[in-house]
Amino acid sequence: MELHLSPFFEEDLQRLCSLPVMEELAGRTVLVTGATGLIGQTLVSALLKYGEGEDPGSRIRVIACVRSEEKARRMFGAWDRGNLQLMITDIQSMPSDKLSEPVDYVIHAASQTSSRAFVDQPVETIFTAVEGTRRALEFAKSNRVRCFVYLSTMEVYGTPEDDRKIDEKHGTNLDTMQPRSCYPESKRLCEILCASWQKEYGVPVRVLRLTQTFGPGVRYDDGRVFAEFARCAIEGRDIVLKTAGATCRSYLYTADAAAAILTAMVRGGDGEAYNAANESTYCSILEMAEMVAGECVGGRIGVRIEAGEDPSKLGYAPTLHMNLDTSKLRALGWEPACGLIDAYRRMISTM
Repeated sequence: MELHLSPFFEEDLQRLCSLPVMEELAGRTVLVTGATGLIGQTLVSALLKYGEGEDPGSRIRVIACVRSEEKARRMFGAWDRGNLQLMITDIQSMPSDKLSEPVDYVIHAASQTSSRAFVDQPVETIFTAVEGTRRALEFAKSNRVRCFVYLSTMEVYGTPEDDRKIDEKHGTNLDTMQPRSCYPESKRLCEILCASWQKEYGVPVRVLRLTQTFGPGVRYDDGRVFAEFARCAIEGRDIVLKTAGATCRSYLYTADAAAAILTAMVRGGDGEAYNAANESTYCSILEMAEMVAGECVGGRIGVRIEAGEDPSKLGYAPTLHMNLDTSKLRALGWEPACGLIDAYRRMISTM
């Protein structure tokens, strides 16, 4: 998908380029793994676009770690001003050698995100996360980076049972005997890998625990619930829930996630974790479905609950209340700009 054709994406990039933290990245080099993923493509495009029309010395050099050169060229060609370098590799085979030119930052965004894969391929999910993160940390160590940013998940907190705020010190109640836990448990292991690389090898690390994130660039066939709701709106189909829709969580617009990552990378503290979510979007799955049916398409579709098959077999996490406290990240100067309805409208327009 050529996101540069979307006026919403252009607007997002302009906003990201105007962030004060971008000035501190001028002339630096940032390596991004998972660069063609939903968050990665927004980060890379904004970093490449910064300094457009100005002295080349003020541009940010980007090394995009990708599996498909063709896809990367198509995705980033509009923003490349000679400041893009591609590293063509699977994340589990990422080289750890010191490069000839300095690398200042690493953003590790490569990850399995398919809920279905968490159930069908739990072993592969674990090893993609753990081995990929080990490789990225070894690269950061060899290149003596200023900061290594790991994109983790809200799921590390398990399945909270009420609406109390969850800060970064909150514990977990994950069941390690459930294969669906492969995703959050592998993320937890990767977080301790980051902390351990900092302690033993001096790699400065920061962790972002992201809530569900969406916006322009979500694939039409994405299997996550927010994408299914968008498809229903586009196709004029009723939204059919396979659960009671009782799970509650916050959401985050893609460009707001990118801004959170860049803010924590530049202004955050070493060895710190930060929750990233738009707290104003906190709602249940059912409430979100009703919002899409009502406010996004004017009530032209309905919402039905047809809860039959065990939802865990479909890759769904157990019912939870993930009410993230983002005060630690906001203290760094970050604030989300896009609410839930606007995020849906922007995503739908590009799907």
